[in-house]
Amino acid sequence: MTSVNRIPPAHGPAEGDLFSIIAGVWRQRKLVIGIAFATAACALAYGFLATPEYRVTGAIRAIGTNELDLLNRSGVYLLTPEEAQRRVGASLESYDTRLGFFRSHPDLFKSFGFHGQSIEQGFEEFNKKSLVLSANVPDALGNPIELDLTYKAGVDGVAILNGLLEYAHNLERTKIEQGVGTVIKNRLNEIQSKIDGARLAYSSEKSLQITSLEEQDALKRSLLQDELRALRSQLKVLRADRIAQLDEALAIAHRLGIQKPSTFSSLSTPTTTGSVSVVRTEVNNQQMPLYFMGVEALEAERSVLSKRRGDDFADPRISQIAKELQLLESNRQIELLKRRKDEDQFLKGISDLRVEQARLRNLHLDLDSLRLVNFDRQAVQPVTPLGPKTWLIGVGGLLLGLILGAGIAVFRYFVAAGYNAARSRQIGLPADVGISAEAGQRLT
Repeated sequence: MTSVNRIPPAHGPAEGDLFSIIAGVWRQRKLVIGIAFATAACALAYGFLATPEYRVTGAIRAIGTNELDLLNRSGVYLLTPEEAQRRVGASLESYDTRLGFFRSHPDLFKSFGFHGQSIEQGFEEFNKKSLVLSANVPDALGNPIELDLTYKAGVDGVAILNGLLEYAHNLERTKIEQGVGTVIKNRLNEIQSKIDGARLAYSSEKSLQITSLEEQDALKRSLLQDELRALRSQLKVLRADRIAQLDEALAIAHRLGIQKPSTFSSLSTPTTTGSVSVVRTEVNNQQMPLYFMGVEALEAERSVLSKRRGDDFADPRISQIAKELQLLESNRQIELLKRRKDEDQFLKGISDLRVEQARLRNLHLDLDSLRLVNFDRQAVQPVTPLGPKTWLIGVGGLLLGLILGAGIAVFRYFVAAGYNAARSRQIGLPADVGISAEAGQRLT
């Protein structure tokens, strides 16, 4: 009885025979090359059919100091070239500036956004994907600020970028013009407030001066009237005292029988005492008594004094007081103060304010021609597109196709090898007998 030895299971070339795999892939080289060319063709088709993208760049640089001389010499608004460049650069980066330019030029942005999107949504697509600002820190060397715009064919990127640069520049210039106007207005208001304050101070000072003068006049008038009453009372008392003295003198004159004015010598009478004769003589230095005036004179004076209705003439001070009271009836200084018309001429410390006010009112700055930055590089139409790189895409597609084709060939090789191994086990042949030839025939 013949025994049939079982054939051990074959492991096949897929488990370690690298050269068999390479040979299997080589036998499928037409498939690999076909897939590679097909992939490269698709990539080239995409490269030729895809919408080209372009990139343009614009740059702004700080201007010279002399360009801002007119603005800075005005003393109203100080601006350095570096600060002007920073302001325009910040405006270019500002969301509001870009959105304002987007809204004001809808014809330039028709390709951004889709149907049914709002203006803000279309702007978001443009702002995030297309604009890139590379802002260098401005210094004394004048580093430029660059703005890059990436756009697809059919979009006027040059007009967009140059328009945005000009829009941001004009926007900042408008802000500066408004700022200058605001500063001038605020300074004029401040000067006017100081002038109004000086007017109020002057008015208060004038009112105080008038009140003080009126008070001084009233005080002086009261003192003069008091002095006048006191003098009149004094004169009245003196007149009464004089009448009393005259009454006493009349009584003495009646008793002495003096009718006419007399002297001591006229009243002297010789007196004989024995053989001695005594004679009264008048003493020169002795004041004459009042009764020596005689009855007639005394009665005449007393009658006049009794009939007197006023004693003002008796003292010259009374007439002087009357003169001073008449002068106090009208104070010319007060009248002049009240009659002042152009009181601004009397304000103190406002001459410099008037000069500054006139300067600010006559200050006309031509800011329409003011340049804040130099457009160092404006966007120009690019010669070659930024993308897509057609031949680079084609090479990439070719390499991808080779890898894909090789992978498919290896997969088919392993599938064919497994099929042949299973068939050999069914017919009882060694696994490695005729596998390579049959597998090669099946793969080809």
